[in-house]
This record gives sequence, C-alpha cells and structure tokens, in this order.
Amino acid sequence: MAEDGTSKSLGSCEGTDCPDAFQWDTREDCEVRQILDRIADKWSLLVIALLDDGTMRFTELKRRIDGISQRMLTVTLRQLERDGMVRRTVHPVVPPRVDYELTDLGRSLHATVQSLVVWTEAHQADVAAARSRYDRADATADA
Repeated sequence: MAEDGTSKSLGSCEGTDCPDAFQWDTREDCEVRQILDRIADKWSLLVIALLDDGTMRFTELKRRIDGISQRMLTVTLRQLERDGMVRRTVHPVVPPRVDYELTDLGRSLHATVQSLVVWTEAHQADVAAARSRYDRADATADA
C-alpha cells in the first residue's frame, strides 16, 4: 500500500510534492531511476558500445566482453531488448542464428555513453589522484 501523498504510478508525481522536473527522483519506483539503473549497468554499457560497431551474434558478444557469464549476457540483452535499445533477429536456419543490433533509440543512447567514456578518459588521472588522497587520509585516520 502506498503511503499517504504518494502515487503507485511509475514516474508520476501526481498527488505528491513533485520535485523539480530536472532533479533526479530517488524513489525506488521512479521510472526514470529504473531506466538509469538499466542503462548505467556495466554490462549494458559494454553491450551498447560493442553493438555500435554493427550487428553481432551472442557468441561474438560473449567472446568480446571479458568476465560476463552466459546467463548475465542473456539477461542484459533481454532487458535492453525490452527497453527498446536492442533488436533481436532470429533467422530461420538450422542451427538457428540470432543477431543483435542497436535500435535507433539504442544508437541515440550510444552517443551519450560515448561522451561519458571521453570524460572518463580525460579525468582518469584526476580520479586516481583523488582516490590516493582519500586512501592516505583514511589510513591515517585508522592509525
């Protein structure tokens, strides 16, 4: 049961003190948060990046993503397909051939993901330095 003043509708602020539309909604049932959770997942980001190069088969994706299990790749692809980012095409041949490719929506997301990668590459030294400072301060505090 919803608390007074909250809505069970995903992503809806109707009947609540709605935050500014440009602020992140921290409610667990927020549709925006759920989408961000999906597309910001490390496996999803890697699949989206790889599929930007074109159509790939499951085995090729699995081979190119270091550390992903078959089950996790299956779950990731299904969720991306459900969200409209990936298109799955089954070819009627024996054995069956299944191809995955980005949809227009997925390609539009890739541009944003690429910006994040560029930022990360440009600031990796800054992040490493901040981590070192933090770790030194934390070690001193523990001593």
